[in-house]
Amino acid sequence: MIRSIWTIARREVRGLVDHPTAYVLALAFLGISLFLTFRNVYAMGIATLRPLFDLLPMLLAVFIPAITMRSLAEEKRARTLEWLMSQPVGEGEVVLGKFLGAWGFVLFVLAGTVPTAIGILLVSEADPGIVVAQYTGAVLLAAELTAIGVWASSVTRNQITSFIVAAVIGFLLYLIGLPGIQMGAPAVISRVLGSLSVLTHFENVARGVVDLRDVVYFLSVTALFMVLAVASVSRARLSTKQSDWMRLRIGTALVAVIVLAVNLLGGRISGRLDLTSAELFTLSDGSRQVLSALDDRVQMTLFASNELPPEVQIQIRDVRDLLSDMERSGGGNLVVTEANPDEDPEAASRATALGIQPLEFNVLRDDEFDVRRGYYGLAITYADEEEIFPVIDRTDDLEYRLVSAVSRMTTEDRPRVLFVTDGGALPAGGMPGIQEILAPRYDMASRTIAGDSTLAPTVDSFAVMVVSGPNEPLDALVVDRIRAFVDSGGAALLLVDPVQVDPEEGGTIPVQTGLDSLLAERGLRVTPELVIDLASAERISLGQQMGGFSVVASYPLWPIALPAGNHIVTRGLRALSLGWSGALEIIDPTGITPLWTTSESGGLRDPFLPINPEQEWEMPDDSLAIRVVAAALDPSLPTTGDVPPPAGGPGRMVVVGDATFAELEFVQSNQQNLIFLANAIDWLAQDEQLISIRSKDRTPPNLVFTSDATRSAVRWGNLIGVPALFALFGVVRVTGRRRRAEGHWRKVVAP
Repeated sequence: MIRSIWTIARREVRGLVDHPTAYVLALAFLGISLFLTFRNVYAMGIATLRPLFDLLPMLLAVFIPAITMRSLAEEKRARTLEWLMSQPVGEGEVVLGKFLGAWGFVLFVLAGTVPTAIGILLVSEADPGIVVAQYTGAVLLAAELTAIGVWASSVTRNQITSFIVAAVIGFLLYLIGLPGIQMGAPAVISRVLGSLSVLTHFENVARGVVDLRDVVYFLSVTALFMVLAVASVSRARLSTKQSDWMRLRIGTALVAVIVLAVNLLGGRISGRLDLTSAELFTLSDGSRQVLSALDDRVQMTLFASNELPPEVQIQIRDVRDLLSDMERSGGGNLVVTEANPDEDPEAASRATALGIQPLEFNVLRDDEFDVRRGYYGLAITYADEEEIFPVIDRTDDLEYRLVSAVSRMTTEDRPRVLFVTDGGALPAGGMPGIQEILAPRYDMASRTIAGDSTLAPTVDSFAVMVVSGPNEPLDALVVDRIRAFVDSGGAALLLVDPVQVDPEEGGTIPVQTGLDSLLAERGLRVTPELVIDLASAERISLGQQMGGFSVVASYPLWPIALPAGNHIVTRGLRALSLGWSGALEIIDPTGITPLWTTSESGGLRDPFLPINPEQEWEMPDDSLAIRVVAAALDPSLPTTGDVPPPAGGPGRMVVVGDATFAELEFVQSNQQNLIFLANAIDWLAQDEQLISIRSKDRTPPNLVFTSDATRSAVRWGNLIGVPALFALFGVVRVTGRRRRAEGHWRKVVAP
């Protein structure tokens, strides 16, 4: 049986690779997919294959029917199917062989996109696990659409009809997953459409998680259409009055019912394989530690209506999975329940009492938008405390928000963080978002420490001291108190701006902070020159140029720093957006660990030179090198050999040659800036449980090229090189078909 299937599959593959039409289709598929992928990836400057895989369902819905349309339809038209069935093979073997042959050719063409993935992985910090998951989803999607194509080819003798039928079904399975389609359907129908759509399941896999529910969907639908194809082929030799025909119909209908039931009712199927390198969709170790340490009961209640917008229906599965994982880690002290206020008046009253109000959203009914209301919030209760999430607006940071809330509610003693405001340094309220992200774990205070009448901060009062962006020289007493605080075991976060930007003159003013001696004692110096990065920098709009076109260009004085290593403060982070930063010169590397650096194209620029974005930024190659822009100082690290210094010495420090990155504009454009600040304070306070949770970042990394030659090689090597190889292979196969046939017949007729 296996040999027969293999023979048919090999025959099908040969029929495709020896036919010029197959290469025309392959080149069209690769040309369109690669062109649109590179256009989006290079324009956005991010290292991701999502543009390719977002297009893939639509492209394959056309490409695969064109490949499969002749598999059985041509056999029927040429009346070779009867001859094939007269051989010692069954209908199932014929259909399976045809399917494997067509599927194999589709995967062969899809492999033409792999060099693009390899190129992006080589030049960036893109997650290879996500790429593996994306191709896993593509393989499963190709199997489903190939099975549909083989079935469509089995029900007709006309190839065009086969193509149209398969393409229509493929597009329908795609379209029913679009929010615009689901909005126009009742809630029950919308959930059914989402369960049966290839788009819903493919997007879930493409993010980096291979969920058993998605795998079951693809495999079950593939099996269904294979069974339908076998039934179609078998129908030709069975009389409608025979019992075999009746059993075939009943069996086929039973398989269809089972597949439908599994996909509609299988929402509780559990089992996920998180392929992301940072385990973005898996409960982190820090969460497990916090939840497993609970010694009293904490209640979580999810309030969710049946009728919610389609985009919420997509993410609610993630929410339920997360809550289930958290409940298991809680060891019985975390109880998770779900309530539907639409069906339970008591649940509605409780939601209202907790401050969870129904959302209003539009749904399309009878060509008009109607207003609907639905609940989608969460409440955490512990003793007399409550933490309410009126709306679950995002899920990428939901684990951190939930676990930090549980930690805050169940922890009595909280570390204190002091924001020093001397010398124009920013208070906690002047750093956007820092209060919100730290409030669940810390008590924060902002005040001056200058003056003899002011009490000096001590390690008994504060765990961490923050000095952010002083623009005037700090009083000697302030510097002495910072030094004494750190020397006595306290921790400090120093954000030191080398310049102030003068918006009126379009230039910079050097800043003297008075912290130079303190940093020099610990082996560091902040350069007065500004860091410039010619390969990794933010892109900004230069406004409308001649002709009314808006121009976006790289601004090297806003470098995008890269993690320098695997320090816990930067673990899981990919980029830090800086603005007019200074570099850190490491005078004595003892106990110092670089956290963030520029790319190899980093340089130093005189602060008195213009900072206008519309200028040439070229610098001599010998002046470019990796520049450190942030570092961690840990005196507990070994200084000589493997022997650490005695306990009770100086405390930890984190120094950044920039404070601008904590401003609103930079935090809004790159949330990792804020996460880094919070991670740094956690590490300084030696409270590191939540760092691994907070650092989970699902945004793709930046696409950084070390040279224009590399950039061009990746683009044109894929856009031109890969299709050219396919074309060359096609020419060799097609032109050699006659020679191979003649060689085959010479062997046959040879005496």
